Amino acid sequence: MTIASLPRRVRAAGFTLIELLVVLVIIGVLAALIVPNVLDRTDDARVSAARTDVNSLMQALKLYKLDNQRFPSAEQGLDSLVRKPTVGTVPINWKPYLDKLPTDPWGRPYQYLNPGVKGEVDIFSFGSDGVAGGEGKNADIGSWQ
Repeated sequence: MTIASLPRRVRAAGFTLIELLVVLVIIGVLAALIVPNVLDRTDDARVSAARTDVNSLMQALKLYKLDNQRFPSAEQGLDSLVRKPTVGTVPINWKPYLDKLPTDPWGRPYQYLNPGVKGEVDIFSFGSDGVAGGEGKNADIGSWQ
């Protein structure tokens, strides 16, 4: 049996180039509509993770204050939650409050101020741009929020 003798339906069993192009265009349009929404979700997730980290650090600082009657100084910083301070007033009742210090979702260390500008102490991340201030995904995320 030769190809010419096969019924027309059997010979045309594949997809045409036009059909493949139409499918690719449809996939491209769907991707163009969906991808920006997915990327925004990534930024939202990072902001949410930063808020969770800031709250955890604040809880650890409150425990530190309960044990030592004061927050760590600015010089001692957040590192005093992991290692006993060796500078300034060394706390008598110190113990480890965290296994390790988290970095913000953008890979930078959290900032600590004592005395704080917006509270007794401030813990914050500069957001995605790494610079103070900003709006949207670039906004600072802090313990005062």
